[in-house]
Amino acid sequence: MMGMITASMVVTRADRRGKAKSVQPGNREWATVIECVNSGGWCIPPFVIVKGAYHLASWTTESGFPGNWVIKPTANGWTDNQTGLDWIKHFDKHTKNRTKGVYRMLIIDGHESHLSAEFDDYCKQNNIITVSMPAHSSHLLQPLDIALYSPLKRAYGDEINLFIRASINHITKSEFFIAFHQAHNKVFNEENIRSAFQGAGISPWDPDHVIKKLDVHLRTPTPPIANPSTPPPWQSQTPTNPQQTVSQSNFIKGRISAHQGSSPTPIIAAVEQLSKGAQAMAHSITILTDRLRTLEDANVALAKRQWAKRSRVQLRGALSIEESQDLLE
Repeated sequence: MMGMITASMVVTRADRRGKAKSVQPGNREWATVIECVNSGGWCIPPFVIVKGAYHLASWTTESGFPGNWVIKPTANGWTDNQTGLDWIKHFDKHTKNRTKGVYRMLIIDGHESHLSAEFDDYCKQNNIITVSMPAHSSHLLQPLDIALYSPLKRAYGDEINLFIRASINHITKSEFFIAFHQAHNKVFNEENIRSAFQGAGISPWDPDHVIKKLDVHLRTPTPPIANPSTPPPWQSQTPTNPQQTVSQSNFIKGRISAHQGSSPTPIIAAVEQLSKGAQAMAHSITILTDRLRTLEDANVALAKRQWAKRSRVQLRGALSIEESQDLLE
């Protein structure tokens, strides 16, 4: 769902009156993204499916998607058999020239769009061998599920949180495209993709890696070894953040205790009061500065989207960003 950060749960008092409010944006419109990765560490361009009838010009101009990413509007934002066929053609286009040998092996789940006669015929005609995973096994065998989808969800949630902090409480397709693009770029890199295939025991080939996960062995966990690190001694200077304010305050109190023959208690108390006030002001300034920067950035981006053309590009069908740009010119 476009406006959901994580699975939602509302916790309230038992005697609460009135309706509880969610802190997540309210838009629960469905969107689907078909991802595909290769054991060599690269991925084909995502295939994004959203609810709608027409492609809008703003999707192309404001999403920030690269030219080879594809957007397709459907009646409900889900994948159907026709969309599955469109995607396998997309897969063929972006893998044909990178194939080593004659055949390509495609590991898929059991979604019905992967089981249609048209999907199967296209694969046979284009030397694509499909391997369907057993039911309820994707958490062990599917590289995307093992090492990519979970961090992608967290990264997307972080992006939506930025919108919330900027008081954008309704996630439209424009915000979804922007947030997903940023999250995808953070997660889908060569290191993570190779790690995903290794975790699934596919590349390098290691079936025992998966089989071992099926055997449950009880053991007492070894307590972690603490590695305390001693920070360097503080040098007197003008503090610029709350932590430095505390360090400077402790430095002054230490100097007073070391060099005054009389009781330094009143002076130390005064310094502590000064420290508390400085910390409070520093915290407030830090929070307000960050919020101001967030609001300014969000205001600029929102203004651009509001002025963007909402002209229609094409009725239904899958379009890459590059194809959509050609139609707009």
